Amino acid sequence: MPSNGSVSDAPITQFINCRILKEHTLQREDLWVRDGRILDPEKLFFDEQGYADRQLDCGGAILAPGFIDVQLNGGYGVDFSTPSEDPGAGVAFVAKKILEHGVTSFCPTLVTSPPSVYHKVLQRFSFFTARCEFQSGGVHGAGVLGVHLEGPFISLEKKGAHPEQFLRTFGGSGGVNPLLEVYGGLDNVSMVTLAPELAGSQSVVEELSQRGVTVSLGHSVANLSQAEEAVQQGASFITHLFNAMLPFHHRDPGIVGLLTSNRIPAGRSVFYGMIADGIHTNPAALRIAHRAHPAGLVLVTDAIMAMGLPPGRHTLGQQVIEIQGLHAYVAGTTTLSGSIATMDMCVRHFQQASGCSVPEALEAASLHPAQLLGISHQKGSLEYGCDADLVLMDDQMVLEATYISGVEVWRK
Repeated sequence: MPSNGSVSDAPITQFINCRILKEHTLQREDLWVRDGRILDPEKLFFDEQGYADRQLDCGGAILAPGFIDVQLNGGYGVDFSTPSEDPGAGVAFVAKKILEHGVTSFCPTLVTSPPSVYHKVLQRFSFFTARCEFQSGGVHGAGVLGVHLEGPFISLEKKGAHPEQFLRTFGGSGGVNPLLEVYGGLDNVSMVTLAPELAGSQSVVEELSQRGVTVSLGHSVANLSQAEEAVQQGASFITHLFNAMLPFHHRDPGIVGLLTSNRIPAGRSVFYGMIADGIHTNPAALRIAHRAHPAGLVLVTDAIMAMGLPPGRHTLGQQVIEIQGLHAYVAGTTTLSGSIATMDMCVRHFQQASGCSVPEALEAASLHPAQLLGISHQKGSLEYGCDADLVLMDDQMVLEATYISGVEVWRK
């Protein structure tokens, strides 16, 4: 038996002098961790007669769940949509770098590409993400939650920065066969963004949902009824709300109308991604969305490979992107193409622009994306039994340290 009376030999860490995000509020409470998970101290004290092996004084700082980014195209010179001999090395490099921005889990995102690129990149991604240590994360980097495929089954009219020559329709075969042909498979795919107005989309949405793949609506000219039908078939997310979709209209609000629709199936929720970088979405639009449906807001960076790089021209998939200040454009145009924002920056900007509480801002980058992916029993929360993926920050939500499974992986 362990010397401290615990039923496990694993050391117990007690985070003290902290305010933890729990039940939607910041509470002055210690946090106990063992075997990488959050421990119920009452069971430790009364059932095991155990105690902490070490204490970490947080100095009164905020301790919250680690951030989850479900739309990250790359960063620091790495573009996930560009084939390379070792794409796993690029994912690993970005996974390591984003620890300093509080991201403990993420979905590498591939934009519209030719089938040959999907086949090559996804095959190598599958080998990389199948390794357990890269799924859970650690000192080597944030955990990989599966790939987000944004395109190519999207609207020509709302393609944004996606290259027109590689856009696809579903054809007449039904189900996910067109996706399997283009992608080469759905192994380790966690999310697919598609336009629900495309012919044949209903059966695609239904089958993807049945396979456990999150379906997101985006880059679309769908009206509200088409969007509602997709949700009834299983869709549960909106890709970067307001961007690359029909603008809100009082007679037909389009996809935006899902935020207040009364045709969402009972027991279901619709989540929506927001790029809170101060560029993609006006602060007033942020406030409108948040006040209409606060529980569904998911902060995403939509960051491209130029995140962390100086201004100039860079590559995103099959496109050339130009960075001017904080803006990322398709070269030679004024079309926005992803962002160069980091997740901690988005959290701070969202809180300031929306006027929401600190807990609400933090949950938009942790609890909500975990709920979207169906993993809130494991991540995005500090409830007992959840993974001890944590961020330590001051009152201005400036990061001081990042932890995965209770182990410090980055410190300011």
